Amino acid sequence: MSGILSSLRDFGTRSLLIHAIMSVTLPVGFLIGLTVDSQLGLVSFVALLNFTAGMWICQSIHSLGSEANEDGYDGVINEIRAYVK
Repeated sequence: MSGILSSLRDFGTRSLLIHAIMSVTLPVGFLIGLTVDSQLGLVSFVALLNFTAGMWICQSIHSLGSEANEDGYDGVINEIRAYVK
């Protein structure tokens, strides 16, 4: 457990995790919205869309603070490239 927490201290790892969550919740929201024909489908779609938007806003604000600290964060694309190499 402490290994996971220590790896989440790195902003790049947290950024990848947040983007992974967003990349799952948005398509699931669209899928539920298109397949469930009731108020439950509409409410689930709106909830997942709002959740994804909130995560995106939080990530954007957090990355602005990270950029001001100059901790080596170059954006999620460059973080993914660093993990792939």
